[in-house]
Amino acid sequence: MVASNLETPTKAPVIHIKGIRKTYVLSEENIVHALRDVELAVHEGAYVAIMGPSGSGKSTMLNILGCLDRPSDGEYWLGGDDVSKMPDDRLSEVRGKRIGFIFQSYNLIAQLSVLENIQVPLIYQGEDPRDHHDHCVGLAKLVGLGDRLDHRPAQLSGGQQQRVAIARSLVNDPFMILADEPTGNLDSKTGTEVLDMLDKLNGEGKTIVLVTHDDATASRAQRVIHMLDGRIDREVINRP
Repeated sequence: MVASNLETPTKAPVIHIKGIRKTYVLSEENIVHALRDVELAVHEGAYVAIMGPSGSGKSTMLNILGCLDRPSDGEYWLGGDDVSKMPDDRLSEVRGKRIGFIFQSYNLIAQLSVLENIQVPLIYQGEDPRDHHDHCVGLAKLVGLGDRLDHRPAQLSGGQQQRVAIARSLVNDPFMILADEPTGNLDSKTGTEVLDMLDKLNGEGKTIVLVTHDDATASRAQRVIHMLDGRIDREVINRP
């Protein structure tokens, strides 16, 4: 469920972006260079935060890291494969199996129970959730919702909904958890609880890339990547 071995610098990075560019041609006169020759390597077990003002390229970077968009140029190696050149069907499969998503707005399905929401990525990958029942129940217990399996999202607090999202992100044992402002809709106490949970998962070896505007949230990460004008402007190392 969660990897037990922390990464050592001698291993190849699980995420490696090489010379990534992303250009949006809105018209002949209006060309947006959202990313400009970005280089980034993230090793297994790392915890990286990405920050930047509006228009810095942070959201574009998020979409490319999550295989939700393709770069205009460059390479994106995820787990040893260059996903930037994959056909759409293969890319969708990689996205579902190798990346776990946690969103600010939770993105739960209102009609489904806690257990069923956790199972959703399995269904997308053509798996029979009945074959993974015990695994999904175990994930619900891991995030403290073992007694809420039949509840719908409307019956849960914001923090509980985000816990469901965390469990859902782990169901396929992904290479990376990609968290987009995971505490943005939560009060400070509940947000701290969610960040504590991410800290615990990272401490057990799970790779986390977190996009945030909040300095306190970013301080949890080992590395903080600051973006500006489509480039990595600087990097801060909080701890080895």
